Amino acid sequence: MPQLTALVLNCTLSPSPTPSSTDLLSSQLLEALAGHDVSGTTVRVVDHDVRPGVELDMGEGDAWPAIREQVMAADILVLATPTWLGQHSSVAQRVLERLDAELSETDDEGRLLTFGKVALAVVVGNEDGAHHVCAVLYQALNDVGFTIPANGCTFWNGEAMTGTDYRDLDETPEATASATQSAAAHAAHLARLLRADPYPAS
Repeated sequence: MPQLTALVLNCTLSPSPTPSSTDLLSSQLLEALAGHDVSGTTVRVVDHDVRPGVELDMGEGDAWPAIREQVMAADILVLATPTWLGQHSSVAQRVLERLDAELSETDDEGRLLTFGKVALAVVVGNEDGAHHVCAVLYQALNDVGFTIPANGCTFWNGEAMTGTDYRDLDETPEATASATQSAAAHAAHLARLLRADPYPAS
């Protein structure tokens, strides 16, 4: 069976090469996925001109169509976001809005093209909000056809009202490391099941 692939859409607000806690945790997730024979790549969305809108292609200069090609080629989509004001980033919201166009894209049997693809969430922040952000991402990603595995997220929330970032830590907290390993194992398992036995026709 061909190797599974994963794509991280890193929705940090910081353009490359600025250090990013979101990038660190999503990279750790890709390392965990590699242990389950899943190869992965990352796109830092803010580095690209992803236009606002809900269409597959918003016209000349829109970077989303090329990113979407990578999304559609991957078995596992990882949507990674920092937490700002208790919410997912504006970049993550734009990605969700662009994914809305998938509701109009179906195969010959009426299934969304995203059916059979697994999605995970990565959330970081030195304030509360990870559970809320995961809930929003789960609902939106499921709405547009992705399947969420059990324990389909990994996150880290630092103490509120402090300036410590995930990338400032001397070591990964045990709870976050455990969540990362579980998310990777469950996503790889589910992606293989869906590849071998796709959803029925609508």
